[in-house]
Amino acid sequence: MVEQLAGRPFAFYPPIHNLEHNEWQLRKATWSELVAVERRTGQELTVPRRFVAEVSDTGDAFVIVGLVRELEFRDGAVWPHRRRVIEMPVAVGGNPGPAPVTVRSSPAPVVAISLESPRDSRYVKVVGAGLLLALAACLHVTALNLMHTGVGRQRATLVSDHSYLDLNGADRYQDVVAKLGEPAADQWTPASAGLRYRALSYPVRHFTAILLGTERDTAAYIGSMDSAGRVIHSVPLAAGGTTYPLLRNFR
Repeated sequence: MVEQLAGRPFAFYPPIHNLEHNEWQLRKATWSELVAVERRTGQELTVPRRFVAEVSDTGDAFVIVGLVRELEFRDGAVWPHRRRVIEMPVAVGGNPGPAPVTVRSSPAPVVAISLESPRDSRYVKVVGAGLLLALAACLHVTALNLMHTGVGRQRATLVSDHSYLDLNGADRYQDVVAKLGEPAADQWTPASAGLRYRALSYPVRHFTAILLGTERDTAAYIGSMDSAGRVIHSVPLAAGGTTYPLLRNFR
């Protein structure tokens, strides 16, 4: 895993909080930690191995080092990120919160409960039977709707365009256009510090091809998503696994 980082720039994902840049070069690796240097600032950073997940290599453009949880740089070291909760002040005249609970020192008073009459009992039974019949009717209608929806989804899957299967992790923008044609929309949006997504929309084909990289022209294909935002294709990685975790964070 670490061998893939030798001499190659990489980025941590998710990016480490409190650090402005996210382009690193490996300086040293041991069984317990990774020592990296930020390429722009020269800042040295030590990351314990227990926080490192896997290395995602989708081509020669970039390498991503996955982290098992969000981290932050604090007091000269790397720590698990703490999300701070800010307590909102109480407005003037507002309710400061629930009233304190009063604990009784003596048993609660006993209140007599009268038994229902036979007439009331028959009324309750009639109303209960009516509610059960209404519930059964609702369940029947819901089941029919689910069956209809399932058939519709199955038909949609059968007629969907699967041309995204022709794409792979070595494809750049020009390769995608050569295989699929010019996209209807081309969006270049931030992914994390140092990385950006390039989303190529194909409404007629009902999917969007997603590229990822540090530069617009060298961004590499990592997968496709349908019109509902679900991942329908991902790229296998050389170190094992796929690019699915990267696609899952795209919105």
